[in-house]
Amino acid sequence: MSLLQCPVESQGRPKFFNVMEYGAIADGTTDSSEAFLKAWKEACEWKGRATFVVPLGKIFMVNSIMFEGSCKGQMVFLIRGILKAPTDPSKFLTENWINFRYVDNLTVSGDGTLDGQGKVAWPYNDCRKNPHCPALPVTMRFDFVRNARVHHLRSIDSKGAHFIIFGCQDMNISNINISAPGDSPNTDGIKIGSSQRIGIAHSNIATGDDCIAMLPGTREVNISDVVCGPGHGISIGSLGKSGDEDVLSGIVVKNCTIRGTSDGVRIKTWAYPMLKDTEASNFVYEDIFMDNVSNPIIIDQQYCPVPPCKFVPSRVQISNVTYKNIWGSSGSKVAVTLRCSWKRPCNNVVLEDIDLSYGSGYDGNATALCSHVNGHALGKQNPPSCLQSNWPPPFSSKFLG
Repeated sequence: MSLLQCPVESQGRPKFFNVMEYGAIADGTTDSSEAFLKAWKEACEWKGRATFVVPLGKIFMVNSIMFEGSCKGQMVFLIRGILKAPTDPSKFLTENWINFRYVDNLTVSGDGTLDGQGKVAWPYNDCRKNPHCPALPVTMRFDFVRNARVHHLRSIDSKGAHFIIFGCQDMNISNINISAPGDSPNTDGIKIGSSQRIGIAHSNIATGDDCIAMLPGTREVNISDVVCGPGHGISIGSLGKSGDEDVLSGIVVKNCTIRGTSDGVRIKTWAYPMLKDTEASNFVYEDIFMDNVSNPIIIDQQYCPVPPCKFVPSRVQISNVTYKNIWGSSGSKVAVTLRCSWKRPCNNVVLEDIDLSYGSGYDGNATALCSHVNGHALGKQNPPSCLQSNWPPPFSSKFLG
C-alpha cells in the first residue's frame, strides 16, 4: 500500500473531539461526565494531535472526573467555555474534581473558566478545629504528567486548592488567573510536590491560602512575573511534619509582586518530631515588591497553625537562601524574620539590598529578628540586618538537650 493510500489515522493528522458530539449537555446543571470521558477516550487513541474541545459560550457541569493516559499522540485539552463543579454535598468527599494522570505531551488551555463553586463547600471545612479533617476537592490536579503546558485559563472559587502538581516533570504554567476570597479556607493557588523542572509565569493569584506552595521532593522550580494577593504569599512548605520526606531544592522566585498577604516569601517547617533529618536548600528570591505584607521575609521553623503545638526543634536543614532586591512596605513592625532551628541552624542565608518600610513611620522603623542563623548582609539594609550579631548563637543549656 502506498503512503497516499494509508488511512488517516496512520498519517497522524490533527483531529478535534467536541464534547457536544458525545452527548454533553450545555445547561450548567446536567452531569456531562460520561460524555467527557467518551470524548477523551477517543482522543487519547488518536495517533496524531488530538484536541479535546469544550466549546466557546457553553456551560457544562461535570462531577469528579479522571483523564488518564498514556495516549497515542499529543493531547490538547481546549477549554473555551465554562466548566462548573457539582454543588451536591455528597460529591465533596472526593479528593479531586478534574484529574489528569500519566499523560505525556499535554496542553491545557483555551481562555475558559473552571468554576469550583466553592462557596457551597467552604462551610464544611473545619480544619482549624479538626486536624484530621478531610480535604475538599482540588479543582484541577496533575499526577505523573510530563512535558505539559497549562496556560490561558481562569480558575475561580475552588473548594480546596485550585491546582496541584504531583510527580510531574517539565511542566510550564503561564497566563493563569486564579481567584477566591481572602477568607476562603485552604484554597491554595498552585501546590507542587515531588516534581521537577516546573515553571510558573505571567499569572495572577488571589486566594485564601498560599498563592504557590512547594512541598517535599520538589526541585528546579522557576517562578516569575506573578502577582500574589490576597493570600499567604509564596511558600516553601510546610515541611517536616511527616516522618520521611524527600529533599526540596532549587527554587527561584523573581520579578513578582506580593500584595496585602499575611506572608511574603516564606519558608515554613513544623516544630515536630521526625524519623530522620531532611534538607531544603538553594533558594533565590530576587526583585520582589511587597505591598503592605504582614511578614515580607520569613523563615519559620516553629510553624504550627493548629494547636496543640509540641515545639520540638525542627530537623529540616535550611541552607543557601538568598534574598536580593526586595522592597516595599511591611504590615508589621518586624519585616524580616529568620527563626531557625537551634538543632540544625540555617546556613548561608544572604540578605542583599533590602528596603522594607513599616507603616507611616510614626510607630518607628521596621525591625528584623534572627535566631540560630548563619549568614551575611550586603548593600542597603532596611531594616538593619540582624544576621551578623546572631551567629554563633549565645550559649544556652538547652543546646545540650
